[in-house]
Amino acid sequence: MPLSQRIVQVSLFLVAAIAFTGGTLQMILGEPESGPRLDNVHRFMAGVYLSTGFINFWAALTIRRQGTLIYLLALGVFFAGMGRLLSISRVGLPEPSAVWLGYLIPELLLPVIIAVAHRASTRAVGVPQAAALT
Repeated sequence: MPLSQRIVQVSLFLVAAIAFTGGTLQMILGEPESGPRLDNVHRFMAGVYLSTGFINFWAALTIRRQGTLIYLLALGVFFAGMGRLLSISRVGLPEPSAVWLGYLIPELLLPVIIAVAHRASTRAVGVPQAAALT
C-alpha cells in the first residue's frame, strides 16, 4: 500500500473514531435544557454524526476500492468545520477556547490532507483519474 493511501486510511479511521465517540456522546447527552424542539434536532444530528463514523470506518477498511467516496467524506468533514467556523463568527468562541480551536483546526486541515493524499494514492497505483472519481 502506498504511503499516501495509508495516510488516507489512518485519517479515515481517525474521523470514524471521532464520529463514533462524538455521535454516541451527543446522542446520550442531547440538549434537554434547550427544550424539546432543539433536543430533538440535536439528537437527530447526533445520529447522522454517528452514522458517518460507520461510513468512514468502512471506507478505511476498503480503501483500495474507494474513489469518489473519499472526496465526499473529506467534504463532509470540511463542511462540519465550516459550520463550526460560522458559529464562532456569529455567536463567539465557546470556553475553553483552546478545546474548540482544537476541534476546528483538524476539521479544516484533515479534509485537505485526505483529498491530497487520496489524489496522490490514485496516481501512485496507476488508477486513471476518471476511474478514481467513480
